[in-house]
Amino acid sequence: MAKRRPLPFDPVQEAARQWAHHFGADAAVEPMRAVTSLMRVQQIVLSRLDEILRRYDLTFARYEALVLLTFTRTGALPLGKMGERLQVHPTSVTSIVRRLERDGLVRRTPHPEDGRGVLAEVTDEGRDVVKETTKDLVGMRFGFDALDDDSLATVHELLTQVRREAGDFLT
Repeated sequence: MAKRRPLPFDPVQEAARQWAHHFGADAAVEPMRAVTSLMRVQQIVLSRLDEILRRYDLTFARYEALVLLTFTRTGALPLGKMGERLQVHPTSVTSIVRRLERDGLVRRTPHPEDGRGVLAEVTDEGRDVVKETTKDLVGMRFGFDALDDDSLATVHELLTQVRREAGDFLT
């Protein structure tokens, strides 16, 4: 990732100041500042992750799918179940699995109990790629080297509240 020269001010803080000036102090300044920060951090973290994932010809979505498959008892899941667990549309799962299959990291097999269903199964090569990629991602703390584990736990707890309220899960 090419380094840019830092700005002499925090643009998110300046946006919040301008927001309050133009729309009033009671015009959701804090939610605007939080979402703007969140979106910028997403860009930063994805860029850092992509730098690693590119070495393995992966995207984060394909990496997540491979990891999900390696977490299963048999190394295989129905495509529909993968979509639920990854929280993506069925056509996205199909595209992800198709690309992983093309690269020899998964294979598609008929579901043994559902004649219409298809399983994605991680290959030995896919397992090896997960191990190597994960080692690299862990080594760079998934792009969060600016935060310690306690801070990351707090971030997770806060974002979990948003995900729960949105209906991502019940508990």
